Amino acid sequence: MCGIAGVVGWKLDQQGSVAVGKMVDALIHRGPDDGAVWSDADSGVSLGHRRLSILELSVHGSQPMVSDDERYVIVFNGEIYNFNELREKLITSGLTRVWRGHSDTEVLLAALGAWGVQKTLENLVGMFAFAVWDKVSKTITLARDRMGEKPLYYGIVGNRFVFSSELKAIKAAFGSDLRIDRHALAKFVRYGYVPAPESIYEGIKKLEPAHYLNVGSLSSAQEPVSYWSLPPAGELKHELSQASDKEVVDVVGQRLSAAVKSQMIADVPLGAFLSGGVDSSLIVSLMQSQSSTSINTYTIGFNEPEFDEAPYAKAIAKHLGTNHTEFYLSADDAVSIIPHLPEIYDEPFADSSQIPTILVSRMTKQHVSVALSGDGGDELFAGYPRYQITAGLWERIKKLPLPARQVMAYSLRSLSSKGWDNVCSILPGSLRTKVNGRRIYRMSELLGSENLAQMYTGLMSQWQSTDNVVLGVDAQRQDVVSWESAVDYVEEMRRWDVSQYLPDDLLVKVDRGAMSASLETRAPLLDHRVAELAFSLSSDQLIKNGVGKWPLRELLKRYVPTSFFDRPKAGFSIPLAQWLRGPLKEWAEDLLTEERLKREGYFDSQKIRSAWLQHQNGTYDRSLHLWNILMFQSWLDKNSH
Repeated sequence: MCGIAGVVGWKLDQQGSVAVGKMVDALIHRGPDDGAVWSDADSGVSLGHRRLSILELSVHGSQPMVSDDERYVIVFNGEIYNFNELREKLITSGLTRVWRGHSDTEVLLAALGAWGVQKTLENLVGMFAFAVWDKVSKTITLARDRMGEKPLYYGIVGNRFVFSSELKAIKAAFGSDLRIDRHALAKFVRYGYVPAPESIYEGIKKLEPAHYLNVGSLSSAQEPVSYWSLPPAGELKHELSQASDKEVVDVVGQRLSAAVKSQMIADVPLGAFLSGGVDSSLIVSLMQSQSSTSINTYTIGFNEPEFDEAPYAKAIAKHLGTNHTEFYLSADDAVSIIPHLPEIYDEPFADSSQIPTILVSRMTKQHVSVALSGDGGDELFAGYPRYQITAGLWERIKKLPLPARQVMAYSLRSLSSKGWDNVCSILPGSLRTKVNGRRIYRMSELLGSENLAQMYTGLMSQWQSTDNVVLGVDAQRQDVVSWESAVDYVEEMRRWDVSQYLPDDLLVKVDRGAMSASLETRAPLLDHRVAELAFSLSSDQLIKNGVGKWPLRELLKRYVPTSFFDRPKAGFSIPLAQWLRGPLKEWAEDLLTEERLKREGYFDSQKIRSAWLQHQNGTYDRSLHLWNILMFQSWLDKNSH
C-alpha cells in the first residue's frame, strides 16, 4: 500500500517537484519504505510516490514507474490481485517485452499501454487509486477502484491541477489557498463524514469509486467517467432465483473462497482482524482452511461488558486454531489517541469506532504488514437490522397522511428520551431490550418523512438538515435524496449504503486508521465479483426468519459451531455516551465553550450548548451529535494555522 501525489501545471514550473516533495513527505505513513518524485519541467508535471512494499520488494517495484517506451509514467496505490492472469493475457495477446520484475504496477502500466484506460479498468480485480501521465497526449488520467477502498482527492489550486491520496498532502503544499466549504461541513455534521464527490475544502473533490478522470488542460477538464456499477435492480436475479438454499450457499462459498485466496498473496507476513462477528469469523475460517500453518488473528476488547466481543473472538480463534492476539481498550487509551485523530483523518471524520480501529491496527502492525478484514458483509448481504426495521416502519406508515404522522411525531417528542426510558422500565424484559427512549425519540424524527429515501437517510444522519446547526448554509441546498422506485425496500437501502456509507465512512475509517500504522488492509467481501453476486440475490434469499446475511451465516456454520456467533449484532463501537460524561468531558468542554463557538463562527452556539447540557444532565443521549461537532472542532484546531 502506498501514497501518491502530483501537480500538473500548464506553464513551465520548476517548483512543481518541490511542491510534490512536500506532498509525499506528508504521506510517509502510507509508504515508509521508499519515496521518489518524477518531474518533466517542460510539461509542468511532477508525480510523487511513497511506497509500502508488499509485493515485489526489489527496486523493480519502485515508483514513479516509466513504461518501456517512455510514453507513460504511473504512480499507483493498492493491489491488483489478478495481475498474474493479466500478465499472461497480455503475453497471449501478442505483447512482447522483457519483464523487469513481478510487480502488479508493471503489469498495470503495460495493460494501460496495450489496452487503454477503459479496457484495463474493466479487467482489474483489486483495490487501487492511480494516476498515469501520457507524454504524447499531454493528459493525466486518475482512476479509483470499484468499491472505493483506496482514496483519491483532486482539484485545481491556483493555476495547477493537483491530486493526492490524502488531503494533508495537498494542504502541505497549498494550505494557504484552501478554504472550508460550509455546505460540505453541513453534510459532515449530518452524516459524520463528507460524502463524495465533495471534500471539506472548496474546489477539492474526491474521485468517486468506479470512476476515472482525464485531464488535458484547465480549459478541457472533463467530468469523471463511470466504468462499472452494480447491476440494476432485478437484472441478475433470474440466475439464482430458482436455486436451492444449499446451491446459494455453495456459490457464495466458492466466490468468496476464491477472493480470499487471491488476497492472501503477499511477500510479507499476513494476518486478519477477528471481531467475533459473522463477517470477520468467516474470512478467518476461509483463510485458515487454505493455510497449512496457523494464521495470525487480532482483536480488540473493551472493559465495558456490553461493548466487548473479544471473548467470542477468542473462542472462535481457539476453535479454528489461529495464532491469536488481543488488546483491551480503556478510556485512557481513547484519551491518548484523540489528539492524533485530526492528523490521521485529515478531513473531519466522526465515526467513533475510528479509535479502536487505529489501536487494533497498531497492535497488528507489530506482527504483520497485511491484514484481511470482514468489511462489506453487512452492506452487501443485508446484515443490518435497520434494513428490516426501516422497511417495516415505512410499510406501516406510508399510507397515513403526512399531517397525521407529524402529529404523532410531535406527541412522541413530548417526553424526553430519559422520560421514555422511565416509561419503558415497566415493560417485560424481552421488550425492554428492543424499546428504549433513544429509539422512540429517533423514530419520532423519521415519522415526518415523505418517502423511504428520506426516512433512511434521516436514520443514517445525526443532526438533521432541518436543524440548521451550521451557520451560513441555505437549508434548501442540502442534499435531498430520492429513489425513483423502491420495489424492494431492503435492496434500495443496501444500494445507498454501498454507494455512500461504505466508501465514505467505513472504508475511510479503515484505510486512514490502518495506514497511520503503515498496515495494509484487504477486504475479500469487497471483491466486485462477490458484490455482484450479493446483488443478484433477492432479499428473501439474504434474510430468513428475520435475520440477515443468511448465506454468510450458513457458510460459517461449515467451519464454526452456531453457538459461537448466533447472537445479536453488537457493532464495533465505543462507550461514547459514558465517556463524554466522564474521562472525555474536560476535553470536550474546552472545544465547545460558547465563546469559542461564537469566535470561530461555524456553528449555532446555542444549539450546540443545548445539546451538550442535555447530554450532561442525562435528558437525552446526544453523544453522536456531539461527536460530529467535536471532531470538526478538533480538526479545526489543528488545521487553522
